[in-house]
Amino acid sequence: MGLLRPPRLSPTFSSSAVSATPLVIFSRNSQPISRSTVCAFSPFRSSPFGHRSFILGRRGFSAGTVVKMAAQPPGPVQKSEDEWRAVLSPEQFRILRMKGTEYPGTGEYDKFFEEGVYNCAGCGTPLYRSTTKFNSGCGWPAFYEGLPGAINCNPDPDGRRTEITCAACGGHLGHVFKGEGFPTPTNERHCVNSISLKFLPASSSPSQ
Repeated sequence: MGLLRPPRLSPTFSSSAVSATPLVIFSRNSQPISRSTVCAFSPFRSSPFGHRSFILGRRGFSAGTVVKMAAQPPGPVQKSEDEWRAVLSPEQFRILRMKGTEYPGTGEYDKFFEEGVYNCAGCGTPLYRSTTKFNSGCGWPAFYEGLPGAINCNPDPDGRRTEITCAACGGHLGHVFKGEGFPTPTNERHCVNSISLKFLPASSSPSQ
């Protein structure tokens, strides 16, 4: 009797997960291929295909060796310091480019819950849907997740907090906090300066 060959495995994906959540692919030595980390990540597991991979978000894991991002990250927006000063107000420049912070409870969007999309105030890149905004009581606008590929996360120099920035222009948004127990799908809080955002009402928003 001839040897039976095991069936050839092929990766399977949940269409809802791939369409709604971004991925960061890791090589065999667990080094990320992309240079920056996208927020809302889950712990990895080994796939049956010899590689380790993350699916970022709340919808679970899918395995595979070659996976595209669910949405292409926005193109880079590069300006000199003088160019940014010319297009931003002094307060916008202080927060977006110098990584400043608004006083709590003073921001335009802290208690604002209209339907629409929040764009980067510096470059106009869409960052958050209004459906992910919640009232955390912290004094700043809070979101439980950003749009796929729109936000980068990097540890502060002192390692105490994780900064969130616009993936397109690098503008400072605020910080992300995890595991605080808020009743949201991701158990995350993106604490964002209002002045880093520009709200676009649903009536004038392009189809998502």
